[in-house]
Amino acid sequence: MEKIKNKLKSVRVKLFLTFSTAILLIVVVLILLNNIVLETFYLYNKKNTLKLVYSQINDYYNNPQSDINLEEELEKIAIKNNFDILISSDNNTSVYTSDENFYATLGQMRSMVTRFYIGRDEVLEKGNQYSIKQMKDTRTGINYVLLSAKLDNGYLLYIRIPITLIKESVKISNEFLYLIAIITILLGGILGSIISRRFTEPILELNDIANKMSKLDFSHKYKVTDIDDEINNLGKSINTMSDTLEKTIKQLRSSNSELERDIEEKSRIDEMRKSFISDVSHELKTPIALIQGYSEGLLENVNSDEESRKFYAEVILDESNKMDQLVKQLLELMKLEYGKREFNNKQFNIVELEKEVLRKTHVMLEEKEVKVQYNEDKKINVYADDFYIEQVITNYLTNAIKHVKEVDGEKYIKIENIVDTEKNKVIVKVFNTGDNIDEENQDRIWKRFYKIDESRNRNDGGTGIGLSLVKAIMNNYNNAYGIKNKYNGVEFYFELDIDE
Repeated sequence: MEKIKNKLKSVRVKLFLTFSTAILLIVVVLILLNNIVLETFYLYNKKNTLKLVYSQINDYYNNPQSDINLEEELEKIAIKNNFDILISSDNNTSVYTSDENFYATLGQMRSMVTRFYIGRDEVLEKGNQYSIKQMKDTRTGINYVLLSAKLDNGYLLYIRIPITLIKESVKISNEFLYLIAIITILLGGILGSIISRRFTEPILELNDIANKMSKLDFSHKYKVTDIDDEINNLGKSINTMSDTLEKTIKQLRSSNSELERDIEEKSRIDEMRKSFISDVSHELKTPIALIQGYSEGLLENVNSDEESRKFYAEVILDESNKMDQLVKQLLELMKLEYGKREFNNKQFNIVELEKEVLRKTHVMLEEKEVKVQYNEDKKINVYADDFYIEQVITNYLTNAIKHVKEVDGEKYIKIENIVDTEKNKVIVKVFNTGDNIDEENQDRIWKRFYKIDESRNRNDGGTGIGLSLVKAIMNNYNNAYGIKNKYNGVEFYFELDIDE
């Protein structure tokens, strides 16, 4: 039911029903006019014809012409108009008759009026010398229109015309109109459907475009034709509006994206500022307290000997250097985490870089009496910023040196490179013998300032943000990094893109 209601609401159905109803009304009006007007018009026409013939015959007698045969003319008039004409003298003597049966009624003319019946409106028209009546011959049942008139020469003129045929004509005409009505309604319905479809299809297309526009879909456009009409002009306007809206919305989206980026950037900067202040204020408490304590000791001459004062000064310098290193690393970490650092990527040999890092940490390795297993000599070119990759390797290696322990009589650090040809990457691994890292701590060690209990020692020179720097650098390259516990130690790893 709902589907039918929706169908009836459509423009196509309304146009079709309107067109069909208009055709039906026209046919009904034609039938009504045929029933009501045709007979009246017929009688009106015949009355005028009767008066015209009466005037013509009167003229023939008033102005006789030698070259005209009056009887022949009267016969032509009778045949042409389907008239029965009777002319008699004043003593009822027949002068002319076109029909003997009509003439036979001459002796009964006086009783004709009483024998003929037409109803209440017997006299149709009456003049000075003539009268026109509608009559019915009771003997034959035929209806007539009878003109009786007196000519200027004294003759009596009677002209009758049967009108029974007009009723039959009206009946036949009505039947024909019924047939025409059925054919017209069928053809009109088909034609109305075609016309309604022709007119509604572009309207439906425009409606579909408008619906898509309301959903911000401007991909569909109206197909403009060469026809200069209102629908085509509306289609042009819709296309223009679609283009304008699409352009405006794109501009708004672009402006909104820029605004969102500005807001996000502002939020990131604010977050970075808060985080930096929080981290610095937290981590600088101890070195500031140490510097303050040893400075006060120097000022108050707690130890007067030169060696003690030198020790105090060295502690102050050491803590100052640690503070400087901490602040610099924090700034670097912030820039990496918030995308403010540009990388100077280039091709370089990762093996050479690893050897350089080992050379720099040689003293630390000797102090810890750690053996290094590293036998790489094959050239492996990678594409990255060598400065930051050096920091990653250094942090992994120094972290391994700090935590290396003897296990099963072995104490060593191992560095190796595994080439993954499928991913076109090299996996750099740094392993040290020692204690495993608890699973719950494996995620925490990448957070800034987080230290496992054993490494919480200020003498090791660590700041607690080395692995955080590794995480930030690898995230910028979208490369994997992580930690794996082995049966005799811990392995840290990271990936780099190979550059052939």
